[in-house]
Amino acid sequence: MDILAHGLWVGLGAAAWHRHRPLDRRTVGLAVGLAVLPDLVQLAPLVALTLSSSEGWRVLLAYANALPGYEPPMSPLLAGLTHHLHCVMHSALVAGAVTGVLWLWLGSFWLPLLGWWSHVLIDVFTHSADFYPSPVFYPVTYWGFDGVAWNNTWFMVMNYLAMVIVFALIFRRK
Repeated sequence: MDILAHGLWVGLGAAAWHRHRPLDRRTVGLAVGLAVLPDLVQLAPLVALTLSSSEGWRVLLAYANALPGYEPPMSPLLAGLTHHLHCVMHSALVAGAVTGVLWLWLGSFWLPLLGWWSHVLIDVFTHSADFYPSPVFYPVTYWGFDGVAWNNTWFMVMNYLAMVIVFALIFRRK
């Protein structure tokens, strides 16, 4: 799923939750931030290239708008770095380890982590095997479920239409 949609879905989830149990703005902001963080971390090397090279902006735009099989050519170092950052940030094992450490440290589940967990769960089903499948069990395996490619036009339209419907349901007048 695209970065914006991850943040919007978590925001909608927080709004729905808030109707039943109040959430403070800091918790919501952190959850939305953690919902977009996995993709931002993956893009960090490309952003660094953008800031340091005249070709960087072109590569970043081509990467962000690529369809499966049409990713822009990148140096082996850059391709490997973005790939491994993607694997780390989309792994349920890594997210589980971070959750466990924080749970032990804080003595309870840290609610903003639901943003990261939602990202991992959604991406398992919205990434095809041809285009950055989410390696849920990384670093044990690179296996990823062959889901629907999130950047297919029909999927993007359906996804944002679903958000509009959920928004209307959450914020409808009684």
